[in-house]
Amino acid sequence: MATGAAGYAVLEHRGVVAVSGEDRAAFLQGLVSNDMLRVNESRAAYALFLTPQGKFLHDFTMVDSGGALLLDPETERRADLLRRLKMYKLRSKIALEDRADRMRVAVAFGTGALEALGLQAEAGAAVGFGGGLAFTDPRLPGLGARLFLPADGLEAALEGAGLTRRDGAEYDRLRLSLGVPDGSRDLVPEKSIPLENRLDALNAISWDKGCYMGQELTARTKYRALIRKKLFPVTIDGPLPEAGTPVTLDGKEIGELRSGRDGVALALLRLEEANRAAEAGLSLKAGDSGLSPRTPEWDTTP
Repeated sequence: MATGAAGYAVLEHRGVVAVSGEDRAAFLQGLVSNDMLRVNESRAAYALFLTPQGKFLHDFTMVDSGGALLLDPETERRADLLRRLKMYKLRSKIALEDRADRMRVAVAFGTGALEALGLQAEAGAAVGFGGGLAFTDPRLPGLGARLFLPADGLEAALEGAGLTRRDGAEYDRLRLSLGVPDGSRDLVPEKSIPLENRLDALNAISWDKGCYMGQELTARTKYRALIRKKLFPVTIDGPLPEAGTPVTLDGKEIGELRSGRDGVALALLRLEEANRAAEAGLSLKAGDSGLSPRTPEWDTTP
């Protein structure tokens, strides 16, 4: 199949959890970074669960389906998210449920993928599909669609829409080439700052919703212009260094590499030095390889 043809992949590293009950939106409204009042069966969103100090803990997309808000945290970390949510439940009329045993998270990408699912190229637009929901990725439409589907019949539903199963590595390379981080693969729990990782430009934060966990320090970071580092997509000349490898410019350490594959990766870099390197065409170093950073086209923030 041609590289750009429409296909789908199942994201095994993401699992579905549900928050149901009449207080579900109000409960999450005080905890997550996006506005739950805008989330429904026709509108999905991307959000963060932060520490009180505004540091990353979890990220997920979410949509309302059949009286429950469905979230897709990382598979190996979903128990931690559920534990943290239970801490704040108190008297809220909600129920928390792990649905990873019967629902799957899939992505559809490539030329014509959104059209095959009846979706508009508008971030977060959602429609019913295959006994679940499909929605244009709320971070960036260029990533294609995300789907929460029953495990039984997933392949039949997607292939019935004209999509062919693809290797998940193809989707991962698309993500990396666009400069989009993926949970704890690129963000360090309890350490990473959302704005350093461009998550504000990926529609993760509502600036007018009011208080939520970590809101005060997140807002302070924005309005006091306290950003000294940012996440950059980088092209790699040479073998792929391991995640965490220091990145240097003229022998000076200016950041570190995050996830990568097939000659593309993400790197958290000091903003001043990375911009200077990009403008002057200078090559950064990570191990024995050269790195060329660029600013993602979708991030128009200064």
